Amino acid sequence: MSKVTRKSGVVGESAIFEYGFDTLAGIEGGASAVVQRIDVTGADGVRLAAWEFLAPGRETRGESRAPEEPERPAVLLLHGLMGRALHWAGTARWLAEHRRVIALDQRGHGQSGRPPAGPHAPAAFGREAFVADAEAAVEQLGLAPLTLIGHSMGALTAWQLAARRPELVEALVICDMRASALGEASQREWEDWFRRWPLPFPTQDAARRWFGEDDPRVDRPDPGRGAFFAEVMHQAEDGWRPLFSRRQMLTARETWVHDAHWEELAQVRCPTLVVRGLDGELGRAEAQEMVRVLPAGRYAEIPDAGHYLHYDQPAAWRAVLEPFLDGVRAAS
Repeated sequence: MSKVTRKSGVVGESAIFEYGFDTLAGIEGGASAVVQRIDVTGADGVRLAAWEFLAPGRETRGESRAPEEPERPAVLLLHGLMGRALHWAGTARWLAEHRRVIALDQRGHGQSGRPPAGPHAPAAFGREAFVADAEAAVEQLGLAPLTLIGHSMGALTAWQLAARRPELVEALVICDMRASALGEASQREWEDWFRRWPLPFPTQDAARRWFGEDDPRVDRPDPGRGAFFAEVMHQAEDGWRPLFSRRQMLTARETWVHDAHWEELAQVRCPTLVVRGLDGELGRAEAQEMVRVLPAGRYAEIPDAGHYLHYDQPAAWRAVLEPFLDGVRAAS
């Protein structure tokens, strides 16, 4: 089932956590946090790295709460395609003050296992596998009923799980993810984009500059985007390369870009907040239609933010997320 490992290490040049209990500081500003790695067994036996963020002081007890404390509401954070649990560090820090907070490295991402390449790769990176992994994390870590917060592809995983297992989920946050099909042209654009990556990067800062400024897909400097991609680079023998396989990312994307996901969205019964960056990938009209389709949907948008809105505007992100979560708890 699940186990806890305690080892220390460094991610790139900007994080101070990798395995087990370590102080995590200097990411998106703010106070330190402590994280504990918990290994989870996902679909088909894939090893998944889950990270529990602990408020300062809780780590000294070796558990996330004292026996006399009431059970704290749980939150599972799901990153997007090419992301990692680390991307939620800024959000997890303040959430952990009053909640049990877990961020999951999804299969093929971060420190989680990569299913092998081969004829079964589409199934290994299909929607069923990602949803089953999230379900396994919820059940093995005893998180239900919980709040699911997902960004991009992670949001799709979150609402598919909420639709299929409503008894596990008490609230849902969808962060800049479309319900409409994106189509074959979108997939070809991604294939071309991956081929243009100037790998390896000589430094992590070089990766940050390219994704934030020099990438042809960037219309204007985007520090949040640069920071996002810098955090998924690791130092290889010849320079800085992504933690993930670009081929596997295309395989994962192939399994959902051709389909619309409105039907499953409409099956979500819990309170749901749909959040978009004003300059993100989810347009206002589609976001508002998603809210209309949801039985208990709410809408928020964040100005001066793109797709990586929790990086672009962390204070504004908290300002829309926190009241929603507090309202869910007050109503429960």
